[in-house]
Amino acid sequence: MVRSKFPDLSAEEVVHRLTATAVDKGAPGRDEEYGYGVVDLVAALTADVPPLEGGAGPSTAATPSPTSNGPDSNAAPDPDDKSNVGSTVLVIALTALVAVGLLVTLLVLLLVRRRRRQPGAY
Repeated sequence: MVRSKFPDLSAEEVVHRLTATAVDKGAPGRDEEYGYGVVDLVAALTADVPPLEGGAGPSTAATPSPTSNGPDSNAAPDPDDKSNVGSTVLVIALTALVAVGLLVTLLVLLLVRRRRRQPGAY
């Protein structure tokens, strides 16, 4: 998804964007249990991330987004802006798919357990 929104980023810059926007868990900074933290996809796609130090490539912090209008780019988001609709739909669809998968798994387990308890069942 980061590559879709920022196609000019190098692999190193994509990793930098993901680690810079991760939600830090555990000890401050990178640690053995959580690494750099939990990926925050919304932040990775929307946050202003400072350029990678020493990196030679396009910087997303210096590149204005198509919806930014100069100094007022920190203003409240436009409710008519449809740029994040695809991401929202994808997240909702994936969540629904996981929920349906868990429900089907639970039903199969219940049916197998019920069938084992019934005498004379296959």
